[in-house]
Amino acid sequence: MIMDIREIQNLIKFVAKSGATEVKLEMDDFKITIKTTNEAAEAATAYIQHMPVTTALPQAAAPQPVAPTAPVAAAPATEVSDDSKYITVKSPIIGTFYRKPAPDKPMFVEVGSSIGKGDVLCVIEAMKLFNEIESEVSGKIVKILVDDASPVEFDQPLFLVDPS
Repeated sequence: MIMDIREIQNLIKFVAKSGATEVKLEMDDFKITIKTTNEAAEAATAYIQHMPVTTALPQAAAPQPVAPTAPVAAAPATEVSDDSKYITVKSPIIGTFYRKPAPDKPMFVEVGSSIGKGDVLCVIEAMKLFNEIESEVSGKIVKILVDDASPVEFDQPLFLVDPS
């Protein structure tokens, strides 16, 4: 079994929230050790050690990530045709998407919110820095495409905005 980066990030978050100080996960082809400090449960360190693997395993595993990508790409193509009148706000960086500035604060925007150019739509945490993502267009939020506290990729669609 090969873990992708999202599964590892989710495991790190789970361990940090659980209060455990150390978790070790050992599989056939790799080992993961996650250590957290008592002072800040959010500060987690993960060590990943890949074990030697035969050449047949990576060749068998390589087509698997490609196969799920094709259906995912097909789904947005149909969405784009339905939502072609909307402007897509995309992520400018890789990181963790948050809809509010802090856990005890209200969401930046909701579906139906009117926004102006320069309004903050969300924050994306990258390497312990919180980056405010501002709107480049005015309009109304039609759809929020990412769940709160989810990892996002560069150029991943975040919001659909109706500019009219």
